Amino acid sequence: MASTIQQRPQVGVAVIAAAVLAVVAFGAYGAAGPRQAVAVLIGGFAGVSLYNASFGFTAAWRRIVTEKRGGGLRAQFVLILLTSAVSFPLIAWGRELGWPAGGFVFPFGVAAAMGAFMFGVGMQLGGGCGSGTLFTAGGGSTRMMITLAAFILGSVAATAHLHLWSRLPSLPAVSLIRSFGPQGAFVLTAAVLGLAALATVRIERRAHGEIAPARPTVSLIKGPWSPMLGAVMLALVGIATFVVVGRPWGITSGFALWGGKIFYALGIPVDTWPYWTWQRAALENSVFRDTTSVMDFGIIFGAMIAAALAGRFAPVWRLTRRDVLTALAGGLLMGYGARLAYGCNIGAYLGGLVSGSLHGWLWLLFGFLGSLLGTRLRLRLGMG
Repeated sequence: MASTIQQRPQVGVAVIAAAVLAVVAFGAYGAAGPRQAVAVLIGGFAGVSLYNASFGFTAAWRRIVTEKRGGGLRAQFVLILLTSAVSFPLIAWGRELGWPAGGFVFPFGVAAAMGAFMFGVGMQLGGGCGSGTLFTAGGGSTRMMITLAAFILGSVAATAHLHLWSRLPSLPAVSLIRSFGPQGAFVLTAAVLGLAALATVRIERRAHGEIAPARPTVSLIKGPWSPMLGAVMLALVGIATFVVVGRPWGITSGFALWGGKIFYALGIPVDTWPYWTWQRAALENSVFRDTTSVMDFGIIFGAMIAAALAGRFAPVWRLTRRDVLTALAGGLLMGYGARLAYGCNIGAYLGGLVSGSLHGWLWLLFGFLGSLLGTRLRLRLGMG
């Protein structure tokens, strides 16, 4: 009886979160049509998957350094390969097939390298990456709500200076799909990720003598899920985004827009900043018209549903000064860095690689270097 009583508030949270998700989908439908509503549901599914699999990029990058465990990285590589198996042909031939899709293919230079490095530091201090911030906040983490607020502030602050950063030297955009075709690009991507996976296996075996067994899936509804099931489910999210939206999954441009709208409503003339002059309509239109935003909303409420169904939605309101300060610092670094580097671990790293773009690989390099520094700072601050 006691356990039933304790579960009732959790069920109520799940119902409320599902109702809000439905309202967001309805608002998106009214603002931009059925595809926008479907995008909300894709985001909701992403939130459920991220939460149940605890699928974060931050912890996986940290564990290979501090614990010499590479299972999380290998799950990321599976996610990339599964998505690329569909996204590469769609980008190359989608228009002829009736499913036009474009990739994220950007130049990469000094500003992007610095941004990726800043993001890597910030995600270790903040305790989550772009997607990790959303699903952990939706799952009830009050500390991550602070990280998210700082993330938004850092994102909009970067838009004030982005035109200055863009003057720094950069390499041209390079598409592996254009250079080698979708088949060649996939083989090359698989080869590099395969070598990286083998390296993680060697590191793990050298440190521990064996590969740690993967966490099993306990329940599809209540979780937890195995990392590989999480990778498969998130690959479905990425593929569905290509099919429905026509581009890779993204996260952080929505944060910049939310911050820009808040500043604009407060009378700060962000519409005169070069970043916003070409998208002033986004500042003035309903947020439901922005696909990245509605998918982000979906992640938050999808994770809230998953946390409540698992009986783990329990916000903690007591935070230490260190918790608050590192959340603020991490969020600001991630927000500012993401704008310089074309996005976060989802939009730039995952989105770049599944687009066959060289910039995705370079983002990985500089983001990982930043993560190394962030991990050292975490250890010095006693964060583990």
